[in-house]
Amino acid sequence: MITALDHIVLLTDAIEAGVRTYQTLFGVAPAWRTQSDGAASALFTLGNTSLELMAPSGDGAAGTRVRAALEKDGAGLASIALRVTDIARAHRRLENVGLRPEPIAEAESTDVTSGATLRWRRTRAATETTNGVRMFFLGFDGERPRSQATTQAPIIGLDHLVIATANPERAMALYGARLGLDMLRDLDRPDWNTRLTFFRCGELVFEVMQRLDRPVSDRPDRLWGLSWRVADADAARARLAADGVDVSEVRNGRLPGTRVFTARSGTLGVPTLIVEPRRK
Repeated sequence: MITALDHIVLLTDAIEAGVRTYQTLFGVAPAWRTQSDGAASALFTLGNTSLELMAPSGDGAAGTRVRAALEKDGAGLASIALRVTDIARAHRRLENVGLRPEPIAEAESTDVTSGATLRWRRTRAATETTNGVRMFFLGFDGERPRSQATTQAPIIGLDHLVIATANPERAMALYGARLGLDMLRDLDRPDWNTRLTFFRCGELVFEVMQRLDRPVSDRPDRLWGLSWRVADADAARARLAADGVDVSEVRNGRLPGTRVFTARSGTLGVPTLIVEPRRK
């Protein structure tokens, strides 16, 4: 049913400042920009997913919703959109596994720069059934363009999305049994004070993280952080440091053969790791 993580939505107060921040981080330009119904968006489309920055911009229902979300939760990761091959079939499955999807709706977006239009069909699962994570499902009629590099050593894709949970068994039931993602590993690491469960979603991984020093509870899950891929960690770190981003030194990753560093600024508050995957 699910073939990919189509995009992640990051809410911010000001779209132009957000675009500058992420163009610096990624080293690529936005691939698609829209302004409609009181909200402005910019999408950075990488090799295996997109990041959509969204901010209020004028009057309209969408702008009102974005302002309300910012007032309630502040800026940060807000929702994910999963791509499916057959939206009608996906809708039936979501109903069958108790995720209470909204009726399928037609949607479209027009890029303000090129005038190109992209159309899709979408539904959304009831947030209380997805453990508090806002989750959309999209069936596309076409493909949005890829972001173009503006400098050397750009980000090339998403390695993994980190989801914080207080109830790992509940999360495994959602991402594995109900959504049908392949569970790669369930890792209990007291030395890290963490239990980690990994699910494959297209060409990237969902990492579900539980703190072991906190009791299991029914508190909502939340989108916590992002780990982006680069071809060369040293070159990417040097580029970001030169652009004024506070970055750690490059170190060996927890996965053998990987090299990583942390971006401690320039992410709009999103915990961010930069990963050079292990060479095949």
